[in-house]
Amino acid sequence: MTSIGAAARRATPRTVPSWLILALACAGQFMVILDASIVNVALPAIRAELGFTPTGLAWVVNGYLLAFAGFMLLGGRAADLFGPRRTLVAGLLLFSAASLAAGLATAAEVLVTARVAQGAGAAMMAPATLAVINTYFTEPGARARAFGAWSSAGGIGGMIGAVAGGAITTGLSWRWVFLINVPVGALLIAVALAALVTVRGARREPLDLAGAVTGTAGLAALVYGVMQSAEHAWSSGRVLVPVLAGLLLLAVFVVVEARFAGRPMLPLRLLRIRGVAVGNGMLLLFGGITIAMWYFTSLFLQNVLGFSALLAGLGQTPAAVTFMLVARASAALLPRAGARALTLGGGALFVAGFGWLSLAQAGSGYLTGVLGPTLLVAAGIGLTFPTLMAAATAEAPEGAAGVVGGLANTTSQVGSSIGLAVLATAAGTAGSPEALADGYGLVFLIAAGLGLALAAGGFLLPRRA
Repeated sequence: MTSIGAAARRATPRTVPSWLILALACAGQFMVILDASIVNVALPAIRAELGFTPTGLAWVVNGYLLAFAGFMLLGGRAADLFGPRRTLVAGLLLFSAASLAAGLATAAEVLVTARVAQGAGAAMMAPATLAVINTYFTEPGARARAFGAWSSAGGIGGMIGAVAGGAITTGLSWRWVFLINVPVGALLIAVALAALVTVRGARREPLDLAGAVTGTAGLAALVYGVMQSAEHAWSSGRVLVPVLAGLLLLAVFVVVEARFAGRPMLPLRLLRIRGVAVGNGMLLLFGGITIAMWYFTSLFLQNVLGFSALLAGLGQTPAAVTFMLVARASAALLPRAGARALTLGGGALFVAGFGWLSLAQAGSGYLTGVLGPTLLVAAGIGLTFPTLMAAATAEAPEGAAGVVGGLANTTSQVGSSIGLAVLATAAGTAGSPEALADGYGLVFLIAAGLGLALAAGGFLLPRRA
């Protein structure tokens, strides 16, 4: 039990129901994940109006993801130093203001800058929402249910992005993809100010400036280099230089945290906690699994079966619903079954689902080739994601809920970035639908292998999360 959590429970008005606090955390996570994908369908319209080059257009997406991954640890530490309420409100303010700037942008540079600012705001919001759950839901059953709802909110945000982006762009304008965040953000700020409490004295510790700079720059450089591999060979300087620089900065970050920081941004003693260390390692694998499911299944539907982007999003809706239902059920099962059993079950579903999906060809059709296996994989994601997040954060010591949540979000995001780069290389980008189907089949076989590794790693998790 953290001192912040105890103070929050003492100070929270009794008239504030727990469902409102949970809804706030879920809505914040929903916005963060939604904005990583909702813009994809709007990119052609954005390019036509603002005159982006093909390479520059990618940074409308990459700028957000880069800042999101790079600043996540810093956002988590801010939640511990200043409290979840202040950090969440600050993140929502930055996110909403950046969304307004993006929606009103009249130049490509302005839009990319706004997307980077959006990503920085999201990097404050995501760990703050996890800190809210860890602070206000301390009973194991209630916390497990809260994690299930939070996980469902993020997963649904990622899944409906293509559908919502297509509908908004077609019915209104691409600008409303961003502007819609402004009134929603204002509402969430009002709820956060009313429902959460400010913990007095939370600002006494100084920020670990050296750790913040080296950790944030290292993560950003690593993710940037991995992103560059989509257009350049892994052996090229455009990839190797930022990747190596990122790894070097992260090594310096570890030295700073271990030897020089009086109040480290990421106390390395946290990595000695079994759930934190194993949970984060498995979240790296999990990032690759989710990319294989949502991203490459969408590409299969479009490039092999000939679906439009909007239809591909609708085609993944049954899997999204399955994920939501199973995630909620796994939250109820977690206190009784334990993290190991749920992870093993999820890993088995990954192996079966991706193995089946790897057999799909151009003539397989949606019902026989895609729907069945994606339902299995989605059920596996529903079992494992809330379980791994709970395992990686449940043992957070006093005053570290934010940074532990930020670490869990960071490892999942970095795993997705690395997974996308590696799996895109395996898939290939050109050829007939038959050739592309073979490439995607290889991606799905690799994902089945990741699922098997995840199942094996489940034996290392604590029995209870």
